Amino acid sequence: VMRVAVLATGGKDSVLALYHVLKEGYEVKCLASMIPQREDSWMFHYPNIRLVDLLAEAVGIPVVKAETAGVEGEEVKDLKRLIAELDVEGVVSGAIASTYQKTRIDEICRQLEIRCIAPLWQKNPIDVLREILDLSFEVIITGVYAYGFNEDWLGRKIDAATVADLIELGRKYGVSLVGEGGEYETLVLDTPFFRRRIRVVEGQKVWKGQNGYFHIAKAILENKRMATPHSDISTGDS
Repeated sequence: VMRVAVLATGGKDSVLALYHVLKEGYEVKCLASMIPQREDSWMFHYPNIRLVDLLAEAVGIPVVKAETAGVEGEEVKDLKRLIAELDVEGVVSGAIASTYQKTRIDEICRQLEIRCIAPLWQKNPIDVLREILDLSFEVIITGVYAYGFNEDWLGRKIDAATVADLIELGRKYGVSLVGEGGEYETLVLDTPFFRRRIRVVEGQKVWKGQNGYFHIAKAILENKRMATPHSDISTGDS
């Protein structure tokens, strides 16, 4: 069984990639997260990234974190340093269409002589969103950074109506349906394979001109009301 680390932001793509490798039987040793110290990081999520601790606890997999100044070029070195310290044979990323992200992670893996696994790579964006709905992922939008979005999108759950609106925005303004150009950011609160769910206790919308983010001031883990019988994967007890 291959030991892997999953690059995790708490967003939908990284959690979906995690779901895929767990389902395929990989041994997920840890989640790996880069914490950018600036909002406009080239490679990594900024809003609410610190909630990745709650995500790790919800899934029952430890998280390893490193800070990065968020400077282009330096970020890649910071990520390589983090991955080099992990006892893994592969790295999993949630890249879908961003060649910027994918080529850099590929190069790090090549230098460290480990495998790069990208379960969502080149998937049709609509299929990715449909899969999230089909798998009953509970996902909220935590940041919007593109023309066509407004304040109402912040904190909004991704459901069938949201997907329809995203398709419309894509048609009108060329917004990536999965937000891979950084058009929007997400946070996963629950999935059938989480042991506990994340509940946002306190959050506020921060709007600046043309974009904004949903600042989560307080979030907690809570027990699920009922075990979900249709969960077909286990996160093990590591």
